[in-house]
Amino acid sequence: MPDKSTSSKTLPAASSAAQETAAVAAPETPAKPVKIYPIVKFGDPILEKPGASVKKFDADLEQLAEDMFASMYAAQGVGLAAPQIGLSLRLAVVDVTAGKNPEAKIVLANPEIIHAEGEVREEEGCLSIPGFRGYVMRPQFVTIKAQNAKGEPFEIRGENLLARAFCHEIDHLNGILFLQHLSMLKRDLIKRKIKKLRKLGEW
Repeated sequence: MPDKSTSSKTLPAASSAAQETAAVAAPETPAKPVKIYPIVKFGDPILEKPGASVKKFDADLEQLAEDMFASMYAAQGVGLAAPQIGLSLRLAVVDVTAGKNPEAKIVLANPEIIHAEGEVREEEGCLSIPGFRGYVMRPQFVTIKAQNAKGEPFEIRGENLLARAFCHEIDHLNGILFLQHLSMLKRDLIKRKIKKLRKLGEW
């Protein structure tokens, strides 16, 4: 199926009078600029604390979700949870296309995994633990229930990378980091390296 955005069919141009009428009838309201949040790094207690449930669904929450997408893209991630920007809230955003497909943007408020199947061990990283990766076992398929930014409930099934992103972000909302899924040896090695970086002022 051809991409609608690249269709070669052109529509007839509207008359100048019609364009002026449209401009008067529907003035454009300037979009609120998005805010790029700094990513909270490992060592901040908020990352190991379960987030509070989202109870208020309003324009501010919708704006926060857009700010989180912008912050995630700026950090070159495919998922971001509110604790990673310093907010102890059960809110996460996921886009495994990294901004290439606007329809792939998913807002998850109060998400829960309701079904999981299969196992896949893949290398995983985290925006809050930059420069470090490790192999983590995750379900191949997961189904989650959540609410969108308007508070509307929905269910969604993810496979492979999307399933992994869902699990990773829901872990964040429960105060769990991917380090906790690694062997004790690997985990301690990463923690020692981070401690050295912190002493050097590089963390």
